Amino acid sequence: MLTKAQWKVCCDEIADMYPDAHCELVHDNPFELLVATMLSAQCTDALVNRVTKDLFKKYKRPEDYLAVPLEEVQNDIRSIGLFRNKAKNIRAMSEILLEKYGGIVPDDRDTLTTLPGVGRKTANVVVSVAYGVPAFAVDTHVERVSKRLGINRWKDSPMEVEQKLMRWTPEEEWSQTHHQLIFFGRYFCKAKTPECGICPILNMCREGRKRMGLNKKDEEME
Repeated sequence: MLTKAQWKVCCDEIADMYPDAHCELVHDNPFELLVATMLSAQCTDALVNRVTKDLFKKYKRPEDYLAVPLEEVQNDIRSIGLFRNKAKNIRAMSEILLEKYGGIVPDDRDTLTTLPGVGRKTANVVVSVAYGVPAFAVDTHVERVSKRLGINRWKDSPMEVEQKLMRWTPEEEWSQTHHQLIFFGRYFCKAKTPECGICPILNMCREGRKRMGLNKKDEEME
């Protein structure tokens, strides 16, 4: 398993690789970010952005999603996976925002997770990006990088990954480190074709060393 000191070195290296890492979901306000993040579940940000380019011209407020039939919302996001369920959740979420919060997206993670279709990862993204609240959202990229490096066990849940990363990372760095890990996982330590051979943190990576055929004897000779 990686040590806390090694994790700091890894974070520094990844930060050097992606100093400008940021949320790639295109949005103009917290409500659009919430909708985009809900749509991004099991879907790429690139596809979500293609869909929301027109979607956000048509639907600007929670009221807009309730002013049309469910089938129309479904049709507008049909190219996105799980579009029927996502459309249903977006409408239900919009209704609750209007009834309980005056149409304003809450800036509290626990409150956000009470909304239909909003899990902990989505809530963390919204409070972090839209409101600047320190949070460590664990998506598939963050989870993969964490487990490959050996910070977490392969069997750990996303919640366990989140808790470990928060303990090992200074709170003021949570949000930026989260984005940098996403960029690292999305563009370098990819699911099927990680670039282990040129990785600057290979010597600290459990999975990378295994993939490259390195062992303890190799480590001693370096």
